[in-house]
Amino acid sequence: MSGIYAVTEHQSDEALDDISYEMLDAGRRLADDLGEELVAVVLGADVEAFTGELGVADRVLAVEDDALAQFNPMAYADAVEGILAAKEPRLTLSSVTSIGMDVAPAVADATGTPLVSYVADVAVEDGDVVATSQLYGGKMNVDSALEGGAGILAVAAGAFDADAGRAEGTPDREDLAVDVGPDGVAFQQLNEPEAGDVDITRADRLLAVGRGIDEEDNIPLAEETADALDAALASSRPITDNGWLPKNRQVGKSGKTVDPDLYLAAGISGAPEHVEGMTDSELIVAINTDEEAPIFDYADYGIVGDLFDLLPALEEQAGG
Repeated sequence: MSGIYAVTEHQSDEALDDISYEMLDAGRRLADDLGEELVAVVLGADVEAFTGELGVADRVLAVEDDALAQFNPMAYADAVEGILAAKEPRLTLSSVTSIGMDVAPAVADATGTPLVSYVADVAVEDGDVVATSQLYGGKMNVDSALEGGAGILAVAAGAFDADAGRAEGTPDREDLAVDVGPDGVAFQQLNEPEAGDVDITRADRLLAVGRGIDEEDNIPLAEETADALDAALASSRPITDNGWLPKNRQVGKSGKTVDPDLYLAAGISGAPEHVEGMTDSELIVAINTDEEAPIFDYADYGIVGDLFDLLPALEEQAGG
């Protein structure tokens, strides 16, 4: 067994998804610590368009097949199983995305390879890989040690640095032929959501609002305060479920993981599913009328007060 293999992902014909570069960041760290080779795995009908920013990797392994032109869970699983059989990597990096969650468990089951999911950090201790995962909606961190054997790590989106995993350059490419079949599953169409107007995972400051904002008519107040603070506006799940803000603004287990310099949580109670997505923030400030709100357990500074009083005051102070 040798090598760290990162199975990249794409849902367009032009570019890899950011999670691919996050996996490469994690893979580069592990490869350097273990003295292993980092291999970027690219699947598709024609992968040339996806290989131009893989300079972080030592090598590209390409699997080309018409059945891989669009994501098909069974065809992708077949491809990854074929790679594991042919190359016997020490570690295979997948993801906790709609693609990775279809592929990684299937491959782990078919090959008998241990799978660690929701990986938020990786380290090497005494030659063994230790993966830190968040379980039970962020209530518990668990360290799983892969003691010398092969394993699959499913990386949580937003846990690693996509910019650190992206570099211009195309490493040496190897093409591998594997048996791929859709096995009765056929791609029909891709329905893409509307393009997001902001990427909250890249923002240095975030103002996140929750149920305490009360109604959609109060969202402009939060927007104005965020603008004054030079922050991006984010939210907890109830706000996006109600359609008051688009899905790309949601922080949490079913949204995005963020780590800004400042995370200002206004009217957010602090449910574990939300906290899981923001606990890595450098400075957390919470505003809530309920002094028993769980969010205060995670905040560096807590204000027991009404956001409708405090947000205008913050806006005025920032403007002054």
